[in-house]
Amino acid sequence: MPQLDTSTWFTTVISSMITLFILFQLKISTQSFPAPPSPKTFLTQKTKTPWELKWTKIYLPLLSLQQ
Repeated sequence: MPQLDTSTWFTTVISSMITLFILFQLKISTQSFPAPPSPKTFLTQKTKTPWELKWTKIYLPLLSLQQ
């Protein structure tokens, strides 16, 4: 039974891997990826609550104690 010549296998495998690497790099480099999303600015509207609209006498003693 004749011996299988494996002397060229290393060259074949390495050249195939290099070729596949180059092909994948070319395929990936031609692909266009979407731009990263930009942050959205939200305008928050401050709603007035009833206790912010009026000043009552309940708050006056508490305010004078802090001083």
